[in-house]
Amino acid sequence: MVRKESGPQMSLTDIEIRNAVRKDKPYKLTDGRGLFLLVQESGGKLWRFKYRVDGLNQAGKPARVEKKLSLGRYPDVTLARARGLCDEARSQLAAGIDPAAQKALDKVLAKASAANTFAEVADEYIRIKMEAEGKAAATIVKARWFLDQLTSTIGKQPIVNIEPHILLSVLKLLEAKGKHETAKKTLSFASRVFRYGVATARCKSDPAALLKGALIAPKVTHHAAILEPEAFGQLLRAIEGYDGSPIIRSALLIAPHVFVRPGELRHADWNEFDFEESVWRIPADKMKLRRPHAVPLSRQVKEHLVDLAQMTGREGYVFSSFRSNTRPMSENTLNAAFRRMGFTRDEVTAHGLRSTASTLLNESGRWNPDAIERALAHGDSNAVRGAYHRGTHWAERVEMAQWWSDYLDRLQRGSL
Repeated sequence: MVRKESGPQMSLTDIEIRNAVRKDKPYKLTDGRGLFLLVQESGGKLWRFKYRVDGLNQAGKPARVEKKLSLGRYPDVTLARARGLCDEARSQLAAGIDPAAQKALDKVLAKASAANTFAEVADEYIRIKMEAEGKAAATIVKARWFLDQLTSTIGKQPIVNIEPHILLSVLKLLEAKGKHETAKKTLSFASRVFRYGVATARCKSDPAALLKGALIAPKVTHHAAILEPEAFGQLLRAIEGYDGSPIIRSALLIAPHVFVRPGELRHADWNEFDFEESVWRIPADKMKLRRPHAVPLSRQVKEHLVDLAQMTGREGYVFSSFRSNTRPMSENTLNAAFRRMGFTRDEVTAHGLRSTASTLLNESGRWNPDAIERALAHGDSNAVRGAYHRGTHWAERVEMAQWWSDYLDRLQRGSL
């Protein structure tokens, strides 16, 4: 049990405090009720509150123990403020609370709270849940970009204190700039962070989950794609006549044949290609769905690759940057090539080549829709079935890959 200390009532004045000069050794100026000012040898003036509590002496026996509580430095803490802090400490003593122990606990809690800000928890989520689990580098970059959208507003707030209306006000700032898609994806990222916070006992709920329907739905945009065979034949002829970099030309020639996403094509490595088995095995860490994928190689694709290898060799990236062969070509290279050939962004994109393949293959009526979906590496409920070429429809996909390349040759010649 603790008790407050009683003592003679004495009072300091601001004039006395200001005129107090340093001496050869520290000395005290007493204000009363346990409050005093310690004047240091350096001239510094520190407020202290002296009190006694029940404790143990050096022999380990119950005794009244003297303790001191630091209340700050004068003049940062004025005489009036020091007296107020002293009264608060005495009130704690009256309630059975040791003020020094409580101050130490408050510091620990404040430090813990600082480590539990939204930004801290989000950074931990990215490092532990995303980087450690092998998410693609591009996915990590996007996550940190979403965090940047939130850092200046709620980043320093304890995650447990963030209410739905606070998060919504931040997202509305993005909407006000016309960034509806950004607001939607930032909300999704925030929700993942809050759920991680719940799982690690830093917050009790996900306020983002309560904002469903509160944002303006972004307009759905599709990657521009040519879906008419005759028009696609014109694109293929333009690619054949491309007079830019040989590596870019090879990428343009191969891209329509293999159905992969532009990023998967750009990061292709020579050691992923098996020319004897006619297959390109793409590892999981390069795929959007984080599952390994296999691409059957038609005769035409292998010929393009052989021609390219004769110019560049078979080391590292197949489609390397012109600045360094240790880096892949940049993200916008193929789209820039289409613009150079006279095709606008509303007519064709590198990603739109997948839509072209999907549409024309389905319209042909020759192939199982599931085989087409597998070729496009779309989601599959059975991850095992999607591993490399051991999944269902592989034989049909091999046949389809060659048929498609032959079909593209006919389109390019204009013989359909």
